[in-house]
Amino acid sequence: MSTASVAVAQFGPVVDRADNLAAMRGLALHAVDQGAGLVVFPEYSSYFSPAMGTDWLAAAEPLDGPFVEGIGDLASETGAIIVAGLVEVGATRTDRFRNTVVAVAPSGALLAVSRKLHLYDAFGATESDWAEAGPLEPPQLFDAVGLRAGIQTCYDLRFPEVTRRLVDAGAELVLVPSEWVAGPGKVHAWTTLLTARAIENTVYVAAADHIPPIGVGHSMV
Repeated sequence: MSTASVAVAQFGPVVDRADNLAAMRGLALHAVDQGAGLVVFPEYSSYFSPAMGTDWLAAAEPLDGPFVEGIGDLASETGAIIVAGLVEVGATRTDRFRNTVVAVAPSGALLAVSRKLHLYDAFGATESDWAEAGPLEPPQLFDAVGLRAGIQTCYDLRFPEVTRRLVDAGAELVLVPSEWVAGPGKVHAWTTLLTARAIENTVYVAAADHIPPIGVGHSMV
């Protein structure tokens, strides 16, 4: 029986891209030292502040920008596939960014791009004030550690059809970069939904979250 080694790298991104990439490098090196061939980081790994605003628009980058380039350097250095979220420039509006996750190979090749479908407009939060939802496109799957992998993001986890579309397309491993906001009952919701998506689809799920106090933590495979 073969073994697929996947790491979820939990940290708290800040507003400085260089600081975030440095933190990610330390976590990735540690994960690869333990045998990981795939390292999954949270959503918004490129930039995060407690309240969305115009600073997020200013921090948005294209897919060929310095953050994705930095992920490519990290993948090359470690020999692992790196998956992480970034604040991407908007598709059609200058007053909106895109909540995007990329998977980058050790060669630097972009293996997959996934944009969050369901924006977090719940419990008093309105992500849609600043972000635009991703288009409904065929899932971009890729091979990693002997499995076919697909990506969904944070709040998409609450909608079973998102995971089912990935599995119907052939995914055996679903990656869930997240910033699961802390609050009453949120840890229970997070762990229950992750487990449910794995059980109902008979697939593996690997989810990386932000650390408390803003995120709930509890990243898990």
